[in-house]
Amino acid sequence: MLLFTLCAGMFLVQLDVTVVNVALPAIGADLGGGLAALQWVIDGYAVVLAALLLTGGALGDLFGHRRVVVAGFALFGAASAACGLAGSAPWLVAARAGQGLGAALLLPGTLAVITNAHPGRAERARALGVWAGVSALALAAGPVLGGAIVAAAGWRPVFWLNVPIATAAAVAIRRLLPRGDRGPGRIDFAGIATAAPALGAGVYAVIDANAVAGVLAVVLLGAFLVVEHRSAHPMLPPDVARRTAAANFVAAAMNFVGIGTILVLTLYLQGVRHAGPLRAGLEVLPLFLPLSVLAPVAGRLTGRFGPRPLMVAGLALGALGTLNLVLVNENSGYPALLPTLLGLGTGMGLLTTAVVTAAVGDVPAERAGVASGVNNTARQAGGALGVAVLGAVMGGGFAGGLHAAGLIAGALWLVAIGVTVVWVRAPRDNPVARAG
Repeated sequence: MLLFTLCAGMFLVQLDVTVVNVALPAIGADLGGGLAALQWVIDGYAVVLAALLLTGGALGDLFGHRRVVVAGFALFGAASAACGLAGSAPWLVAARAGQGLGAALLLPGTLAVITNAHPGRAERARALGVWAGVSALALAAGPVLGGAIVAAAGWRPVFWLNVPIATAAAVAIRRLLPRGDRGPGRIDFAGIATAAPALGAGVYAVIDANAVAGVLAVVLLGAFLVVEHRSAHPMLPPDVARRTAAANFVAAAMNFVGIGTILVLTLYLQGVRHAGPLRAGLEVLPLFLPLSVLAPVAGRLTGRFGPRPLMVAGLALGALGTLNLVLVNENSGYPALLPTLLGLGTGMGLLTTAVVTAAVGDVPAERAGVASGVNNTARQAGGALGVAVLGAVMGGGFAGGLHAAGLIAGALWLVAIGVTVVWVRAPRDNPVARAG
């Protein structure tokens, strides 16, 4: 029962990554604000989640994961209610940021509690497999569930759905999980004060084409790197950052392309092909189903051959899929999109587990938790920037924007192949991978 409840948290966090995309045209028609506002509906959530994930884990270590996970569920539910009540685009974006904060509190804690509650290696592997499976299920269910809800009752129930689930999960956690001891953790306030604004300013610079914000983002990023180098308890330990830089670049590129392309395809299907929300949700399933089906298979293959072959294969398939967007125009039929959907979905299905393995496989065991958190942060930040960049190029017209998005996404993943081949190493304890 505890595992089921904790998985509900992961389901909500991942569901809100994809469920809102299908609702964006309906939100825009109701609240206005144009494309930039719709980008912020996604990135208001993603930026806060990316910037505060590591802080959420540190708060759990400091105050106890039970307390922080319950607070995360409560905040996520309250922010979801605020989304459902939103009367304007800025209100909705602010409420989405509240959801991101709740998700940043509960996500690291759920993984930590699962790990601590299943001390046996095999038992823990099964539990984490269930947790990862629920994550993949949420990504696949999001567009269809969101489309069905929007078609039947409008966009607001998409957010109201979270409220009873988050409330029930918070109550269940309080009853099922014993109160834990507070740990010796420390909060890197200087890191928080520079990381969150740096990412937010960078996203704002792209969405609003604001040069001042771009300069501010660069300055804040530099300040963050200096702070982390000097901090006694950095949220991004320099040694972990250095060891995992290549894997985390690929992780960020993966979500940049994956999450950004989902936005582009949703806008194309509903804005150009005039598909309804439910139909649009069903039409993107060829992207999400391979991702769900291949996740466990890719895990076994990564364990046998190491992460690098899976990463190269996944990036190559995804790059071919996104480059196919250059051939799509306003008059193209749905079959013209299938190579993109299947290529990207299959590529991400092969890539996801391998990227995480590469990120944690080259650090000492006692640093694996930190490395995993940094990897997750890189992925969320990459997704936020992907929505900003690929959404921005769509503002110049659907056909030209679609072609530009395909070229940017394909080129980035080709670069990621080079980074993988040159810098991603096989795990030291995997002789098969090293031999390959």
